[in-house]
Amino acid sequence: MSPHLGFSLTTSTAFVVLTALICGLTLNSLLQVQALGEQIRTVVEQHNRKIDLITQTQVASHIRTDSLLRMMIADDPFERDAYFQEFNRAGFLVGTGRNALRQMGFSSAEKRSFDAQTQLVNAIESVQHEVVDLLNAERSEDAERLLLMQAIPIQEAFNLQLAEMRDLYQKANQRAQQQAQQTYRNTFLFTLISGIAAITLALLIAWRTLRKVRLKSQQIEEQMAELEYSHAALREEATHDSLTGLANRRLFYDRLTQAIRHATRYGGKVGILYVDLDHFKEINDRYGHHVGDALLTEVAKRLTSSIRDSDSAARLGGDEFAVLLEAVQGRQDCLAAACKIEQALNAGTDFYGLDVAIAASIGQALYPDDGTDEDALVRAADASMYRIKSGCESARQCRLPFQ
Repeated sequence: MSPHLGFSLTTSTAFVVLTALICGLTLNSLLQVQALGEQIRTVVEQHNRKIDLITQTQVASHIRTDSLLRMMIADDPFERDAYFQEFNRAGFLVGTGRNALRQMGFSSAEKRSFDAQTQLVNAIESVQHEVVDLLNAERSEDAERLLLMQAIPIQEAFNLQLAEMRDLYQKANQRAQQQAQQTYRNTFLFTLISGIAAITLALLIAWRTLRKVRLKSQQIEEQMAELEYSHAALREEATHDSLTGLANRRLFYDRLTQAIRHATRYGGKVGILYVDLDHFKEINDRYGHHVGDALLTEVAKRLTSSIRDSDSAARLGGDEFAVLLEAVQGRQDCLAAACKIEQALNAGTDFYGLDVAIAASIGQALYPDDGTDEDALVRAADASMYRIKSGCESARQCRLPFQ
């Protein structure tokens, strides 16, 4: 065999080996990047979509229970019917969210959790419909007792199940991220070893592969940041009024519940003010919704600036607001706070070149004098407000000038 032939054979063999290494490196890189892409889609799309559906279901379930509470409080049949429609819409959202989860498929652990939730959902719906039937039969006390003793505890158990299922998906996300990191490390090591064996060309392929991996890692970080922002926005929307930024009815009731518990434990008092704007509908109809929205926003600012840092204001809906006064000494503190709010609201206001006067009827209630639970206090404050709005004489009007 001639030396040239031997060199050619050695060169050819080395070239074949180098080509095989490059092909192996390329094939491995493509497969690993594809696997990494699948893991990223699992994290960003499937698991997070399930988390969003669970959050939607939980928010809709809260709205459903809240609608029952509002139906129980409402005296106007039309207002009660509106709450009943909201109750049905929330039930539809719960059903669609759970159906979407079912269509996405479950693991064995997820299936067990979902089946347990189904039993709770059936129990909640049965009790809630019984509450509605009692309300329609004008048996409010029985409906309230059933809601507090059965519906709300089952609702809390259902929320716990949803939280556990969300935690399951979050842990699955963490596992998928760890697998993606492990895939990245394996790809890097194999690329480095093959690059050394394949010299310059293999190193070039390794560099290109690492660049793709960095791009994928950057994409998942950006998408996870966007998802976190979306979750934060959802939490804000679920507890705050979108127009004024004040707490909504649900958050107000939560804060009132905590304040009553604290006052009960330490023997304190809690006051609430029920603020209903006067002639708001006329202003809205005469000047337009943009002026009405600006007026509501201005009322929210003035309410916030007129109360203590320890107190909180909320928009209950429409032109109705509420203020929670914690750690008050007695009814005089409520009256003083109401007077300060009324003075702030009565200041002149210019909206789009229009001089629009703000006036409100303010009712008040004191725990435990006027009620020992949230609903009783709100009803007492609401009744006080309507007495003032209708012009009927009250003890409060004798001591405090209201319009």
